[in-house]
Amino acid sequence: MQLTLTPIEARVLGALIEKEITTPEYYPLSLNALTNACNQKSNRDPVLHVEESEVRKALNHLEYQSLVRSVSSTDSRVTKFEHRLQDAFNFYRPEVAIICELLLRGPQTPGELRTRASRMHAFEDLESVHSALSRLEKREPSLVTVLPRQPGTKEARYAHLLGDAPPVAPSAPPHATATRGHDATASSNDLVEGLVAEVAELRSQIADLQSQFATFRKQFE
Repeated sequence: MQLTLTPIEARVLGALIEKEITTPEYYPLSLNALTNACNQKSNRDPVLHVEESEVRKALNHLEYQSLVRSVSSTDSRVTKFEHRLQDAFNFYRPEVAIICELLLRGPQTPGELRTRASRMHAFEDLESVHSALSRLEKREPSLVTVLPRQPGTKEARYAHLLGDAPPVAPSAPPHATATRGHDATASSNDLVEGLVAEVAELRSQIADLQSQFATFRKQFE
């Protein structure tokens, strides 16, 4: 199943997947709740500001592709929406978590995916992340791809193939020569960046909880 999602459609689909796993008590989502989820400042890259009309348009296209459906219940007059990713791809939970993170944040390294997807699936180690990525890459057609490694980094990034072509990392100039001192500096920088990413992730999770509570409270105002 070949998909070509716009950035907003990818954000809508990713938000629905995320909320089903992390806040099942508030799922499916109303149009208002889904718009707030798309515009979250935590666990999103880039941060967007989309209108309900844009989310509605994205939902219509996703519904046409059998990736989303509207649902109604007897105890609520508000139409709500849920994703149908499992019906389309029959994923295992690790694959769902990775696809969700790539839809919400764009290209990431296996280390970043392991940390950020832990709220949806607890990966035992990096090998389990690589195994899930490999299964997604071997799909017909492939659902993820590895990007060229950026200069000075140890890990390559992976991107989903459900939408626009993924960005390509700039290659190092032909005359660039790696030295031991440069390698040591790069390794040290990678360690610092990893620690900074972990702190940022903890902060974003706290902000996400605050956002979810605010959304929940608005439903009763």
